[in-house]
Amino acid sequence: MAGLGCRDASPPADTSATPAPTPTTEAGGEALTSEGSDNRPVILFVGTSLTAGHGLEITESFPAVFQRKLDAAGLGYRVVNAGVSGETSAGALRRIAWLLRQPVAVLVLETGANDGLRGQDPETTRANIQAIFDRARQQEPPPKLALVAMEALPNYGVDYTEEFRAIYPKLAEANDALLIPFLLDGVAGDPELNLADGIHPNAEGQKRVAENVWRSLEPLLVEEP
Repeated sequence: MAGLGCRDASPPADTSATPAPTPTTEAGGEALTSEGSDNRPVILFVGTSLTAGHGLEITESFPAVFQRKLDAAGLGYRVVNAGVSGETSAGALRRIAWLLRQPVAVLVLETGANDGLRGQDPETTRANIQAIFDRARQQEPPPKLALVAMEALPNYGVDYTEEFRAIYPKLAEANDALLIPFLLDGVAGDPELNLADGIHPNAEGQKRVAENVWRSLEPLLVEEP
């Protein structure tokens, strides 16, 4: 769709990102460019396969749905989908300088799910996210920050799950970032809203995800800069 940028080049390879087996589209990390004369402020969604829209057309991903919500509300932003399947927080950190080569008005960060799947130390995930925010603040003017809360599967025990969950509100508070509640709230575990793998939202699930993000982010977008 016209509202989704990042089409002109590819970023440096990220060896931590494992492509989905049969991706139909992959927005992942292409260079952020202004689309012709489109000078609308950019909302950059940096994320995993959940953001990339694994298994779907890019127009069905939740950032694309979010763009349509922006347009319908008369909010003049351009969404850029920089989701990469399989990416960890370390991969997102490696990409962030590339993605911020041009100004971004709002950075929405969805990362950590793959860290949790791998049982990575939550402190490492926390440090990576903090470094991403630190890099974003080097932009002048710095973007508004939003952090999407993620959950770890219970495989590694209650202590790990709770420690992982806690990093998101702490990081949001420490960085004056908007905390967006769990991305898959109302979607995870519902076979009607997920692909056959039971993990990735289908087109209808992506609409629910977009609504989850919209409820939190819309008030931030209508504020005066």
